Amino acid sequence: MSTFDTIPQTKQDALVETLLRLADDRLIHGHRLSEWTGHGPELEEDLALANVALDMIGHAASLYKYAAELEEKEDEDYYAYFRDDIDFKNVALVELPRGDFAFTIARQFLFSTFSYFLYKDLIETVDNEQFNGMLQKHFKEIKYHLRHSREWVLRLGDGTEESHRRIQEAFNDLWMYTGELFEMDESDDFAIKHNLFVDVTSIKPDWKKLVTETLEEATITVPDEEQYMFSGSRQGRHTEHLGPLLAQMQFLRRSYPDAEWK
Repeated sequence: MSTFDTIPQTKQDALVETLLRLADDRLIHGHRLSEWTGHGPELEEDLALANVALDMIGHAASLYKYAAELEEKEDEDYYAYFRDDIDFKNVALVELPRGDFAFTIARQFLFSTFSYFLYKDLIETVDNEQFNGMLQKHFKEIKYHLRHSREWVLRLGDGTEESHRRIQEAFNDLWMYTGELFEMDESDDFAIKHNLFVDVTSIKPDWKKLVTETLEEATITVPDEEQYMFSGSRQGRHTEHLGPLLAQMQFLRRSYPDAEWK
């Protein structure tokens, strides 16, 4: 089912769409985090970011694998390497350029907080055994991602004048991309009817509460929520940054589609 098809017509369609939305978020986010490998501010953090990137890409791989089984694709590589940017369903927040360390931490915190509450509700809702099993496994790592990024937000916000300025600017720049996390469309509604997804608007108060409390503790001003919010990425309307990212990520696989590791 392509990006601009009508809403899912069967429970399997709804499951595949849900799997791909979750997987695309995590693949693209994992790729952005992987760009820090060898460039972290300290060795321990270099390793930590690489590990979170591996977690994200691993989550995406398992979700893609299940989608490939359902759609009878040869393997999960199709979704990562042979779709164009218009076919990806990730939110714009995760595709923005790497930025500095403060930007990376702010994005990680915002996305991990959302993922924490989303997966918590999904585990209580999803009645598909295989899908729910993946959610439970991934949730254990998401809790670490949230704790790690929150600790860094506090450290940077209540640190030096320079670190405070940078983390404040990061949240200011990222805030316009947070509204999209809580958008709902007809595909979501259809998946909810089949107990495959949840109403993400219902988790926004918990997300906002934790984010606000953390930022205030870090002496960071919470950005104005009444501002323009980017939207449309779930339907294939991405920023100009996704195309170059995919070109880099997909180049080798597309150049040698039949190559095998020996």
